[in-house]
Amino acid sequence: MGVITVDEAMADLPQVLQRLWGIEAPARPGPKPAFQLSDIGRAAIKLADAGGLAAVSMSKVAAELGFTTMSLYRYIDAKDDLYVVMLDQAFGEAPGSPPGEDWRSRITAWAEAFRDGLRRHPWILQVPVTEPPLSPNQLTWMESAMDAFDGTPLAPNERLSSMLLVNIYVRGTVQLAMGLLTRTPEEAAAADRLYNDRLRMLATEDRFPAIATITQQPIPEQLDVDFETEGFRDGLNTVLDGIQARIERAG
Repeated sequence: MGVITVDEAMADLPQVLQRLWGIEAPARPGPKPAFQLSDIGRAAIKLADAGGLAAVSMSKVAAELGFTTMSLYRYIDAKDDLYVVMLDQAFGEAPGSPPGEDWRSRITAWAEAFRDGLRRHPWILQVPVTEPPLSPNQLTWMESAMDAFDGTPLAPNERLSSMLLVNIYVRGTVQLAMGLLTRTPEEAAAADRLYNDRLRMLATEDRFPAIATITQQPIPEQLDVDFETEGFRDGLNTVLDGIQARIERAG
């Protein structure tokens, strides 16, 4: 199997990515386009911010723009392409690294900016992840995270895996926080009591001794969900401690 040339790779690039990157594609027959991909992205994000990802459809986005559904197919080929545009526009360009800071401060700033983006648009967590990012803004976020490790002895693949580890921590933490924060304190307390009762019944001390010790602890009156400051930083520091150990081994 021969090596794919740059021209062949560009020709095989999905239309939505060609448009996002400003690559000229052959003009389609029909009237001149009446709006831009950014208009489609803004309309879709508005719907998702108001009603979640389930509120987004080709027909609803078209209606938001005042056009027919078929008109959108001059810009995007499928709903998955719509998600690509939404993700690229929702995050925007990645923040720059604080000058003069060490790698730990830089990746912390990146993680907090990533967290804030997810909190602004929680529907992002509902978008199926089927392939690595290729849109312009998403690559700026990847590049920014990789740059955070400049000055460390980590190899490129180690920087990538470290970035992915931080990414997964942030996504998981925000997803957990958003789910918990939708409940009232009373609902959270009742759910915790029910879970503890069921756990005590099922996780018997002879089979699950470690879990059984949890059920013997007092249940807090209210779960303290603080993923903006201390709670978020505490978990992130645990992740970064692991990366620090890897850096020390590499050095």
